[in-house]
Amino acid sequence: MFEFIKKMTEWVLQKEEEAAKNCKLPIEDIEKQIAIVKEKRAKLEEECQKNIQELDRILGRLESIKNIELIKCKTK
Repeated sequence: MFEFIKKMTEWVLQKEEEAAKNCKLPIEDIEKQIAIVKEKRAKLEEECQKNIQELDRILGRLESIKNIELIKCKTK
């Protein structure tokens, strides 16, 4: 499904590029689309950063568990 959306987006961008080359695309439309994409990008960056922080927290806990196991098993 994602590939389909990606291909459709590329097709739309090609059509808009052709329209721009023929001076048939209002600059306001382009600016509106740019603003929307920047907003979505910012939201994705925020979401990804939260996910990375959570993965770092989990990784830290797992490393700690590993170290506990190593220390405990070495003393036996």
